Formats: sequence, C-alpha cells, structure tokens
Amino acid sequence: MAIVIVGMLDEREEALTVMKETIESRGHDVLLVDLSIGTGAIVPGLKADVPGAELARLGGSTIEDVKAMPPGERETVTRIMAEGLTRKVRELYDSGRLQGVLAVTGMTGATMTLPAMKALPFGVPKLLVTSVAAMPAYAGRFAEYFGLRDVTVMHAVVDTVGANPLVRALARNSANAICGMVEGYEAVTTTGKPAIAITEFGFCDKGAHYVRELLAEDYDLVSFHATGLGDRAANDLVGQGLFAAFIDLVPASFAEYMLGGNRASGPDRLQAARAREIPYILSTCGFDMLSCGPIERRDKGDRLWTERRLAERKLLVQDSMRVQARTSPEELREVAAAVARELNQYPRKDLVKFVIPRGGFSSVSVAGGVLYDPDADEAFVRALKSGLDREIEVIEVDADINSETFAAAVVGALRRAQL
Repeated sequence: MAIVIVGMLDEREEALTVMKETIESRGHDVLLVDLSIGTGAIVPGLKADVPGAELARLGGSTIEDVKAMPPGERETVTRIMAEGLTRKVRELYDSGRLQGVLAVTGMTGATMTLPAMKALPFGVPKLLVTSVAAMPAYAGRFAEYFGLRDVTVMHAVVDTVGANPLVRALARNSANAICGMVEGYEAVTTTGKPAIAITEFGFCDKGAHYVRELLAEDYDLVSFHATGLGDRAANDLVGQGLFAAFIDLVPASFAEYMLGGNRASGPDRLQAARAREIPYILSTCGFDMLSCGPIERRDKGDRLWTERRLAERKLLVQDSMRVQARTSPEELREVAAAVARELNQYPRKDLVKFVIPRGGFSSVSVAGGVLYDPDADEAFVRALKSGLDREIEVIEVDADINSETFAAAVVGALRRAQL
C-alpha cells in the first residue's frame, strides 16, 4: 500500500520532492502522480509513477492533444485529466494499494484533483494543499466537494511554486500530516446496529434529540446539519446505501431551492431514498422560513428581497449573517404541491410517511414565536394532502416539532414503514 501524491511536476517539482522524501523517511511507500499539462516552465528531473500520459489516456485523450489545446479550451483539459485521475485513484483504492491522497495544487490542479478525492469513500485520508480554496468566487464550486467528502484542506497562503523556506515547510508539514492520518487511520466500523440518517438544525434540535433517544437502543443515528451542504451530504450518503432509513426532519432545502434561499440544495433533494427503497419519514421543519441573510441585502436592492418583498414580512434576525423570513401562504402552497409531486414518484409509497406537527413547524413558528403564522402553515398542510397520493400516510400531531409527542409519532411512523 502507498500514499498517493498528486501535483504538476512541471510547476511544483520542488514541493513534490520534499513531500515524497518526507513520506518515505517515515517508512511509507509513495506513488507520485503527475498532472502536468504543459503550462509550467520546469523540465522535471523527478520521475512520476503515474505520468500525465496515462491520466490523459484514462480520460479519453492523449497527452499530446491535451498539451496542444489552446488556453480557451482549459475546461476541456481539466475535465479530461480530472476524469483520468479519478479513474486511476479509484482503481488504486479498489485494488487495495491506496492508503491516502496528498495533493499540492493551484486552481487548475485543485479542479482536477477534487473529483478524484470525491470518488474515495468517507474516512480515507485526503489532504489538499492549495492557496485557492478560500477564494469567495469559487466557494460554491468547491463546496460541491468539501460539502460531500471529508477532504482536509491546508491553506497554503503562498503559492506552492519554487523553492523557498515557506514552500519547504508546507511540503514537510503536509507530508507529515498525511502520514499521521494514515498511521492513525480507523475504518468506519458498525456496532451491529443498523444506521439511520436524520436531518436537523437549531430550530428542531429538541425534537431530533427525542427521536435519537427513542431509537438509540436499536439504531445508530447519524445527523446531518440541514444548511444546504449537509442536505447534499445526506442525499449522497443515503444514495450510497449506508442507511436503513432516512428521517428527514428538515427537508426544506428543497423549498429554499424553489424560492431562492441560502440553504438551497437542488431539485433532487427529496429523491435520495427513492432508489434505495428504505423507509423515508419526513416532517416540515424549515418550510416555515426562508434563509435570506446577511441583513445588509435588505438595503442593497437584493433581488430576493425585492422580488419577494421580504422586508415587509416577519423576520428572525439571529445576527447580521443569519436572517430568516417567514414564508407566505402562496409560497407554501407552491412548495407543498411540488413536494407532493416528488413523493408521488416513489414506487414504494408504503415506505414514505409524512409527520406534521400542527403545534408548530419549528421552534420559532409556535404560538408566540417570531415567525408564528398558522394560516401559512395550514396552507401548506392542505396543499400537501390535496396533492399527495393516498397511499402515502400523513400523520398529524397535535404538538410542536420539539415535543416528545412529535418524536414518538416519528418513531411510530418508522416502525410502521418497516413492517
């Protein structure tokens, strides 16, 4: 088994050399993968175990064609090399030869490397050394990887080209870091109990706690923070078949996608459990609010704020960054109809249960809460029941989402779905 080091030899030979030597000095084998695409000035003396020509071939091209492509076709180049690297890394992992991955990159290299890291399972050590991951303009793109995989990032601060004390320190420290990760590696182990995925966030934390308490004896509960990225991670891992059931207390990133909120996760948000044919228990938390911070957007003519006239609504301003606007009856009727259409596509409708806490969808929409609006909640419930297939069970609970009564109803729905 070996630690895989990835980088462009024609740009970062010095850093890659220090990494290789440091890892080998600690008794580990190294497989050096060269991502060079002909843009660097270095003629490397260090030989790669996996040359760029092999990656280009695996990506469906040749290294000659890759290097001949003009700058305007850089996206095609990165796609070819990323696909080749992903296939190679996965091949090494599947054959039992890969212990961990260390990459040192700029922007192009990060774009090539992250898909390969994403192809590796949860828990496999993955360390990216780069100075570009913190760039705000690319945060959304990088989040597609960091939000779904346990990739560790060492922010390089300086560019990792050339030979200087800072680059050498980064190379040594990152090499020692990946060695420590590999040496201390612990595989994901099970307790013998089935695992269940559950989404939650601060507005239903008590309800989620009660659900976990009721199920702890028989199941391992794995929580996902439903802030958009956590939703995507839940979908990804549920889709991999890691869970015996999915308790989706906060499916509202689907509504955020429809309405333009900060926690949007995409149009496939409610589909993860469909192909797996596992119990899917949903509730309503988050449908009662739209994430629209920071508050300064209100005064800058922001499109979401102006088009939906959010300044005229009930608002929960947690701090300058986190702002929740109350969703309207019209919006909730639209959302409920779309939710019903999604759930109606499930072939095993007996596995789908929708638990509605009539006392409040969240901690802030209960009676007296900042976002209390029973008419809007009622609009959602009526539209959902009207559009939902009759084979999908709807359980209405005369309590709020943070009550033990609600938690018991969720667990009861899960038990019935398992029969």
